[in-house]
Amino acid sequence: FRRKHAGAKAMNCIRLLPEHVANQIAAGEVVERPASVVKELVENALDAKAKRITVEAQAGGRSLIRVTDDGLGMSRDDALLCLERHATSKIQKAEDLHSIYTMGFRGEALPSIASVSRMTLTTRERESESPSATQIIINGGKIIDVKEAGSPAGTCVEVRQLFFNLPARRKFLRSEETESAHVLHYVTLAALAHPEIAFDYIKDTRVVWQLAAVNADGGHEARLRALQERMRAIFGNETQLLSVDFQSEFPENNPPAEEQAEEISPAARQFRVWGLIGQPGVARATREDQHLFVNRRPVENRALNFALLEGYHTALMKGRFPVCCLFLEIHPALVDVNIHPSKREIKFHNERAVRAFVAEAVRQTLLKFHGSSSPAAASKTEQASLPEIPASQKEAEIAATPELPKFASPSSRINFPWPSTHLKQEEKIAPAPLAQRPSANEAQPVARSHEPERSTAQPAPMATAHAAAPPSAALNVQAQTPTPLLHVPLRLIGVVGKLYVLLESDRGLVLMDQHAAHERILFEQMLTRLESGNPASQRLLLPETVELGARDTQFVRELLPTLNKLGVGLSEFGERTFLLDALPPFVKAPNARQFVLELIDQLKAAGQEVNTMRLGEHMIAKTVCRHAVKANDFLRGPELENLVEDLRACAMPYTCPHGRPTLIEMNYRELEKKFGRLQ
Repeated sequence: FRRKHAGAKAMNCIRLLPEHVANQIAAGEVVERPASVVKELVENALDAKAKRITVEAQAGGRSLIRVTDDGLGMSRDDALLCLERHATSKIQKAEDLHSIYTMGFRGEALPSIASVSRMTLTTRERESESPSATQIIINGGKIIDVKEAGSPAGTCVEVRQLFFNLPARRKFLRSEETESAHVLHYVTLAALAHPEIAFDYIKDTRVVWQLAAVNADGGHEARLRALQERMRAIFGNETQLLSVDFQSEFPENNPPAEEQAEEISPAARQFRVWGLIGQPGVARATREDQHLFVNRRPVENRALNFALLEGYHTALMKGRFPVCCLFLEIHPALVDVNIHPSKREIKFHNERAVRAFVAEAVRQTLLKFHGSSSPAAASKTEQASLPEIPASQKEAEIAATPELPKFASPSSRINFPWPSTHLKQEEKIAPAPLAQRPSANEAQPVARSHEPERSTAQPAPMATAHAAAPPSAALNVQAQTPTPLLHVPLRLIGVVGKLYVLLESDRGLVLMDQHAAHERILFEQMLTRLESGNPASQRLLLPETVELGARDTQFVRELLPTLNKLGVGLSEFGERTFLLDALPPFVKAPNARQFVLELIDQLKAAGQEVNTMRLGEHMIAKTVCRHAVKANDFLRGPELENLVEDLRACAMPYTCPHGRPTLIEMNYRELEKKFGRLQ
């Protein structure tokens, strides 16, 4: 009625956008910067089963981006059809979106890129009998020319003057160096994910690197070796890494997608995490060195970032982030890669389980490195390889040493029995060649033939915790898990600065922070006592009520039995209210209610599954810091030996509860480089 009487000036307000405008809008979602173009083109090359991919960029990708591959290529008809929106060979029906096995699948990349640049597509089928290729020239989304050209099998996409018809978008691009860094970052990710493919990167007509293909056939071990070789080629040998291999299975109650017609089979529920992570003490100030891949797709996911931190736990200092290159293998039906236009972010159907699996994979790897075998049994094996001390010398030491506690109290000042360092005139101090040094396989004593005799005041050598495996001399990215430092023979030398204990191993010099080491020992002892039984609770003088939100209420209600078992007297006192009447004895919190609120936040951040080590962990760390031996506390030889032996028995002995290192090693190669014996 209103439209009828609106007059002749009435007109429709909704209209269809022109095709080139729609393509430019799509380009705004897919093509954010030159690196986005490189990403889409490289993904197409990977899906085309290329064996070599060459990426060229000039002026940070503003003036030229060229991606060349030797993949399957396209016929003339397919080359023309691929420039249409949503034209793809990756999927055929909607159900295929729930099982994506390819890097790209939307069919938006090429038409979006062509609409905001001057693009040339040259392609020839690998199996084609025709010697000529098809070349298509597109300017701003309009096809200018289609002709035959000479080209090897594969596809070459040349993109010039990106955003030439969108000056506003071009104005917001960063400097050439910044854009080049983004391009290099993505090419690096693609090269790490596919070491079996050769990658060449050329920046401003200069070859940055040429990565040869690495053979990855032969199972998981071959893939891990290929990844190590590719990382050595890109990053060098400076970072010390540990190999990860963890396999589990998703719970049966994991809900499949609603649109998915069939249930996921038990074999498809298998979940695997493999790759490389940094050793304890290897960390960065940012997450830039965290490379995460899901089914070989580089992704960004906060749950995985938190899982890494949870796995390292006290092995990291606050504000530091682990280094890793991890691959998650999961059935495509259990992960959604279609939630972001550029497929940068993903979503798991059971994010809680994935997070728990990744954290457990990291934790098990670190525990394995720290030493999962029995220290006592291995100690007997290695003790025979150490130089024996005569019985008369032992009796003299015992007679001269008064009975001492295991660790000296801070008030007692005990002079450390320093070994004699005087050398005989005729003894030479030239080090033995590297090839003649005792190998750990031979289980030889630490003392070498050129070493002077020890003084009778020197403490007896300490027994080792495990038979030493041959360390890697030249490569820090080892093919196998490196031998932990506490699994090789160690001999006490002395103390520097009344804090740092000097030890000698068959690999070089070892420094131990006696305060950090004692902190770790006391920390784990207190946690073990806390988790082993029902600790006594300290009743509050005045119980307090804690009111929570709806989410936190449900979370705490599920954890009440565990919290009560660990000494937190928390009980339901209403619909969203809890009554707090007791805390563990070690918790010295001035505000009990605030402590419980912070504890809930820590448990939520650690994951849905409660980690009992989170209960008052900060309080325990502060407590052991006050009770641990300090700098300037003099410890005798037997006390220092006991300190090392107790450190061997810890689950995470290489960092204190705050993440600081307890041990630092300088191998012979480092020492000889510092003294100019090696160049």
